[in-house]
Amino acid sequence: MAYSYSQEREKLFTDDGQRMFLRVRDHVNQCLKQSGAVRMQEAMAGAGTGDSWTMLACVDRLVELKELIEIPQGDVAGQYRVFVRAYQ
Repeated sequence: MAYSYSQEREKLFTDDGQRMFLRVRDHVNQCLKQSGAVRMQEAMAGAGTGDSWTMLACVDRLVELKELIEIPQGDVAGQYRVFVRAYQ
């Protein structure tokens, strides 16, 4: 079974999912402050331990909320996706 944001998204609205989302968001913002961009693998590192698909969904939720923009790179592995801040 492959990652599906639409299926994983629902987990973000649980108590544990919200806690993970906030950890990921705070970590991503810190990474962006330091370097201006963040790869998916570094973004997920901010979540601590847990389901990796839920961690992916946290970052995809930040894109959905227009807090992040994904830099188009063609066909790359998911962990190498790159994101920048959507607003200045």
